[in-house]
Amino acid sequence: MKKTFFAAAFALLLGVLLSLAPLAVQAQCTMCKSQVEAARQERDDYDVAGLNKGIVYMMTVPYILMGAVGYFWYRRTHPKAAKA
Repeated sequence: MKKTFFAAAFALLLGVLLSLAPLAVQAQCTMCKSQVEAARQERDDYDVAGLNKGIVYMMTVPYILMGAVGYFWYRRTHPKAAKA
């Protein structure tokens, strides 16, 4: 019971931290950043707000998939103990 509570609390805390993290992240690699700066200089009012969101979205999908596979793998290899 105690172990389940700590696992749930940890999962909740981790979920909250991960949901807030993309708000403060500047997820541009050097190549993307240089291309955006060049495009800004060429054209006025060039909107790049969607670029960071797209990069963060593409970055999170593999982590979610790996987490799901890890969860199901763990559940398969560690069956629940029979209650007496």
